[in-house]
Amino acid sequence: MTDQRMDELIGYLLRAGVLTAAAVVAAGGAWYLASGGTGNPHALTMIWVGLLILVATPVARVVFSLVAFAIQGDRAYVIITFIVLAVLAYSLSLS
Repeated sequence: MTDQRMDELIGYLLRAGVLTAAAVVAAGGAWYLASGGTGNPHALTMIWVGLLILVATPVARVVFSLVAFAIQGDRAYVIITFIVLAVLAYSLSLS
């Protein structure tokens, strides 16, 4: 996999994640408003799922980068990316 191809795939991944998150949050918000804003738990859950997708998008980018660097055989970047992933996992586990 070339560096250019990896950058393109990461760009697609990030765009897809943000667009999916936006669509899910918008659908949940519309559902919430359509139910009269009474705190519909399903609509609120849908909004939270959209936010979870938004948070998971950069984590997925790091995981994808880790795999791509491993395929390329670039040990230095695999180690650095693994450290970034470990820090992300640790910080997310604290919240």
